[in-house]
Amino acid sequence: MEQVLITGAAGFLGSHLCERFLDEGYRVIGMDNLITGNLTNIEHLMLNENFVFSNHDVSDFVNVPGELKYILHFASPASPIDYLKIPIQTLKVGSLGTHNLLGLAKAKNARIIVASTSEVYGDPTVHPQPEEYWGNVNPVGPRGVYDEAKRFQEAITMAYHNFHGVETRIVRIFNTYGPRMRLNDGRVLPAFIGQALRGESLTVFGDGSQTRSFCYVDDLVEGIYRLLLSDYTQPMNIGNPDEITIGDFAEEIIKLTNTDQKVIYEDLPVNDPKQRQPDITKAKNILGWEPKVNRSEGLKITYDFFKSLSSEELYKTEHNDFTDYIKK
Repeated sequence: MEQVLITGAAGFLGSHLCERFLDEGYRVIGMDNLITGNLTNIEHLMLNENFVFSNHDVSDFVNVPGELKYILHFASPASPIDYLKIPIQTLKVGSLGTHNLLGLAKAKNARIIVASTSEVYGDPTVHPQPEEYWGNVNPVGPRGVYDEAKRFQEAITMAYHNFHGVETRIVRIFNTYGPRMRLNDGRVLPAFIGQALRGESLTVFGDGSQTRSFCYVDDLVEGIYRLLLSDYTQPMNIGNPDEITIGDFAEEIIKLTNTDQKVIYEDLPVNDPKQRQPDITKAKNILGWEPKVNRSEGLKITYDFFKSLSSEELYKTEHNDFTDYIKK
């Protein structure tokens, strides 16, 4: 049985990737230091004889016994609250962690795919964002610890590919949603649903005209899987180009949750992107991939998941920490 290493396995996206590769017949080693991941995301996998969990920080030396077919590097904080709380760890996992895993891929002769992000484009001056766009990023702003970690990650990945001949893939992930997201992590979709469930007003930062494009997690996983198995070695956007303003999205959430919450407006965070929409021409032409799940369908599934959470999870104070991020 071929073996796969998935880092960030206890996170939102990592847990879904673990499921996919188990379904595809691989033996999966899930690695996570649980700094932002949660074991509840993978507890249903623990009895699977083909799944092994390793509690380890990939910023330290990584050793995996036996052969490896693939490495999926998805270990990284992925929300503004996390950048605020653990900026050094965010930089380390993107730099030292990526270096360690590329070295492991070289030693094991394994193919590796690294999770980059639409944040490499910063606050874009080109819309929608194609892979050829180099970005508009403030390296010393509050988002810089994440943005620059990912930009370095792409650079060192291509260096290992070009200099050492390591089989590498780079996926630039746009806004993704679905079950197992952290409810109070500061990202707009879970923030809106959490506020609606708690009976709070929905907080829109800025005037609501900024845009996002949301991709359901099953679609994203399919795109990642196809990219990994393809021969394409340059960065590739995977996301849903169905763009919506944040103001309109707030109204969608109010309708979805059948609540009568008001919408309140706060100052826009520093360097917050005004527009975000992927150009997925390459994914369509090279992978034959495009999103299948429409937003109304995906939101219904996601909302049902959030409704099932306990009161303790619903009222965690983590969502209040985003105010500190705004003020910075």
